[in-house]
Amino acid sequence: MKINCIAIDDEPLALDIIKAYCAKLPFLNLTGTFGNAIDTLEYLRHNTVDLMFLDIQMEELTGIQLLHSLVNKPMVIFTTAYDQYALQGFDLDVLDYLLKPIPFDRFVKAANKALEQMQKKAEASLGAEKTEKAFIPAPNTFFFVKTETRIEKVNADEVLYVEGMGDYWRIVTRTRRIMTLMNAKGIEEILHEPAFCRVHKSFFVAIDKIEFVERKQIKIGEILIPVSDTYQKNFFDLIEKHKMM
Repeated sequence: MKINCIAIDDEPLALDIIKAYCAKLPFLNLTGTFGNAIDTLEYLRHNTVDLMFLDIQMEELTGIQLLHSLVNKPMVIFTTAYDQYALQGFDLDVLDYLLKPIPFDRFVKAANKALEQMQKKAEASLGAEKTEKAFIPAPNTFFFVKTETRIEKVNADEVLYVEGMGDYWRIVTRTRRIMTLMNAKGIEEILHEPAFCRVHKSFFVAIDKIEFVERKQIKIGEILIPVSDTYQKNFFDLIEKHKMM
């Protein structure tokens, strides 16, 4: 994983030190160095970075003023010769606060904090993507069922629930109700977990169409669907896997 970063400091020597330190850490990609906040703002108008090494005491705009002016703030590590700003820095939710002259081992520790935060963010994003995919059937998934007079195409992502009615199953979407002669095993092969779940001997439901669950009843559209004892553990286990805390 690469961290795209920039350094802002009005002391050329300080920038040279940060540049040298970044070159020693393969995961840091220093994309620019700036001697003032104005040039930094112009750069950030056209470029996105993950991390800023930011000096506080600068002419025209201080590092703190620069940080306040940003809408989408990257991670920030303050670099300064003045320790009186430490508390204010942490109030601004900066990642770390490095006092000059900056020892290399202390720089590495701060950079590792940035790497850990990037990794956590990437893992959270991947987890959210997996959850979303688990709830939503592929947009082009469809199947055909036989009715009394014809064979009808049904888009899986339009199905609300399927209800057993004697020897028939009724497939319910927001716009259609289709009766088909099929056994439960056939329904389960077409509409299976994690997008669909059997909750009763007579009902399969689309997980992403559930409005709420209350007292072993599922609300989908205008109907309350019972959750039977036989299927409740599997159903609630599936819900638990996708519950947002």
